[in-house]
Amino acid sequence: MEDIQKSQFILASASPRRRDLLAQAGYCFEIIPSAVDESAYDTDGMTSEEHTKVLALAKARDVAARFPNAVVVGSDTVVDLDGEIIGKPDDADHAEEITRKLFSKPHKVITGLAMVCIEKDIEIVESDTTVVYPRQLTEAQIAGHITNGQWQGKAGAYGIQETGDEFVERIDGSFTNVMGLPMELTERLLKRFDIWPNPSKSVQKSDD
Repeated sequence: MEDIQKSQFILASASPRRRDLLAQAGYCFEIIPSAVDESAYDTDGMTSEEHTKVLALAKARDVAARFPNAVVVGSDTVVDLDGEIIGKPDDADHAEEITRKLFSKPHKVITGLAMVCIEKDIEIVESDTTVVYPRQLTEAQIAGHITNGQWQGKAGAYGIQETGDEFVERIDGSFTNVMGLPMELTERLLKRFDIWPNPSKSVQKSDD
């Protein structure tokens, strides 16, 4: 594909938040979501960090198999509460259950990040962890959060870029990691492939 040749790398994710973060930084990339079925992976007995790294690598490998000359970035984010992995909610009731659980005590947001280039025979897999110290939510805040639907498609049933200070007292670690892509780690790993952002091509965050 001509567009692939013009891009610095492929993002194996359809996440609008990851797309926006990379675009804001000034990277030129193509989006080709992986076809990985996360439910097919047996991650029992793994730590949360291992879990995210296994899935991130699977996603990157899936797309890299179709584009062996390209650098492919795969990512997976989960929320860890006392060792329990909290993923994306199935429905509104599940989102409420997760919200009540998570906003009762500090929890971790963990993102696995993998970069694969078959042509160069390179696979890099790392993870990043941010500790989130939540605020105690009122019943009205919980009800409003579930009603507005902003929990949809998000690990832990919330997006810090949307809930902000209302839900979170402070964090220890990368803010963008809580959004789904730790940019500090991402930029460091991309530099191993001599891929650098171009600030002149950075864009404003979209409304997605």
